[in-house]
Amino acid sequence: MKNKQLNQQKVLIDNEFGVIKKVNVNKDIEIISIEHRHCKAKLCLHGGHVLSWQPQGHEEVFWLSNDTAYQIGTAIRGGIPLCWPWFGSFKQAANHGFARTSVWQVEQLQMTAAGVRIELLLSGSEYAADWPYAFTVKQIITFADTFSQQLTVSNDGKSAFQFTDALHSYFNVSSPENVAIPDLSESIFDDKINQLSHCNGVDILDCVGPIDRIYHNDSSMTIVDNGAKRAIEISKTNSAQWVLWNPGVEIANNMADIHPQGEQEFVCLEAANTNWINLPAGETTVLSQQIRLHKL
Repeated sequence: MKNKQLNQQKVLIDNEFGVIKKVNVNKDIEIISIEHRHCKAKLCLHGGHVLSWQPQGHEEVFWLSNDTAYQIGTAIRGGIPLCWPWFGSFKQAANHGFARTSVWQVEQLQMTAAGVRIELLLSGSEYAADWPYAFTVKQIITFADTFSQQLTVSNDGKSAFQFTDALHSYFNVSSPENVAIPDLSESIFDDKINQLSHCNGVDILDCVGPIDRIYHNDSSMTIVDNGAKRAIEISKTNSAQWVLWNPGVEIANNMADIHPQGEQEFVCLEAANTNWINLPAGETTVLSQQIRLHKL
């Protein structure tokens, strides 16, 4: 959060398990800052955006750009952006939907011996120009010695709608060249860089960019970071694809919100549904991920 002035701190919870504060950034942006005996974490209400999670005894799990903008209407670079109600491009609207640039409301905040549980809500009619449907989207995020995130989408209208989504996780790594993802090696994938579809699986011996692939695989994955001597295990539910992305040097140099050489510090592995999901009126669906760490 380099060059961003923090002010107007307010203690929300202070008990024997830790402290939770609300902090304003650039006046309009609110961040929930967590210090618990099992972990430290940060969550931005702009975008309902997980910024940070560092379990006790481990290095930071998520990467966050030093040059990200903390401004209403602008997406945050790093952490876990929420791509909803579309992943990628959609008509003339902004890429990856409006969930990541909207202000979410805190519905519930709890801190116990086990960890911190936050429930967030997004709803409203101000999105009708791009998304003329009645909906409610909720997140339940748990920060502890493990991490979990649930994205619940409810169709509150009288007709079905379609959406795509992704939990666009930026994982902090020693270097993409040190990272392997062996569980992807047998999976069919679409190569967006080379505009190829249904490619046969190949060994993921490193994640050096540019790399932009959609893997058709609903299984759990493990990011093996030999440089950091740790493995990041990610399991998911109701997700048909994994998206693997790193922009590489040339593309990153043209992205104003990635700090110099920042692309050498992360790999994105995203639990996603890149094909349209049909959600009937009155129905609800949940996309989730769970993350745990192992030392190598």
